[in-house]
Amino acid sequence: MAYQIGAMETVGTEIVHAEDLERELTELRRQAAGSLAGLFGPRSMTWRVDREAAIEQHSETFADPIRRFHRTFSIVFTMVFGTLEQGLAAARRLNRRHADIHGLLPSAAGPFAAGSPYLANSIPALCWVHATLTDTALLAHDLVLPALTIEERERYYAESKLFAGFFGIPGRCLPASWPEFAQYLEGMLRSDSLTVTPAARAMAHRLLSGADTWLPIPASYRALTAQLLPPHLRNAFALHYGEAEERAARRLVQLVRRIYPHLPMRLRHVGPYQEAEQRLAGRRSPDLMARMCNRIWIGRADLPKGTA
Repeated sequence: MAYQIGAMETVGTEIVHAEDLERELTELRRQAAGSLAGLFGPRSMTWRVDREAAIEQHSETFADPIRRFHRTFSIVFTMVFGTLEQGLAAARRLNRRHADIHGLLPSAAGPFAAGSPYLANSIPALCWVHATLTDTALLAHDLVLPALTIEERERYYAESKLFAGFFGIPGRCLPASWPEFAQYLEGMLRSDSLTVTPAARAMAHRLLSGADTWLPIPASYRALTAQLLPPHLRNAFALHYGEAEERAARRLVQLVRRIYPHLPMRLRHVGPYQEAEQRLAGRRSPDLMARMCNRIWIGRADLPKGTA
């Protein structure tokens, strides 16, 4: 679930500078599973969950949504499934990219007045990005596979706090446990800090219409998207959700739950995970199937090399 934050930054908020990021990356080196396995490794809950296939002024979303999709997943999957050096390099690239995203709101957005400053590398903004990535991964997993237990969720969240180090977020800025994280998420969803601006609403409708890509967007997918949003945000996005949409979303989930668990693992598991498994097995480069899957998920045949 991704929502637009009306203003990502207010004066005096802590910022993640390059030196702050390096301090967190040094700690990640200490806790990593290994140089080849990366931060998490094959025994982690993060690999188990994330392997499943199941912003206006500074964004190319409309111009090239597929490229934006590939760029986002390339960064995230490199951090999760890359070698340690690949993950660290991806973190540095992301920090530099975020450093260029700053400015003043051109118009009011919810509680944030026109002219309010925003910075993508502010810790509150990064914490929310981290929270949505964590929540979305678990939500997608539980839609198509047996839901994780509370203990498994706690493990996944504990590992996600390590993942936050790739953003330069200090551990002290994160909820300490899974229940506290769930409480933080619920509080944010109820707060007016998450506001749907006219630009965000227009972006959502264009993306869900498929107008900027050759990929058709099924009505059932639009219905499921509306279903997963909290009602007040669904209404703010002006997404219709009635009995017909509820039935369409339910049928889609039922269909996927019947089919998905029986798919071959080479189709179920994302390309970067397959590349990681093959790397740990001694292959110097991913095989043809993994390279094809990589092109679907990250727009290239293999994960970016470990150079910042």
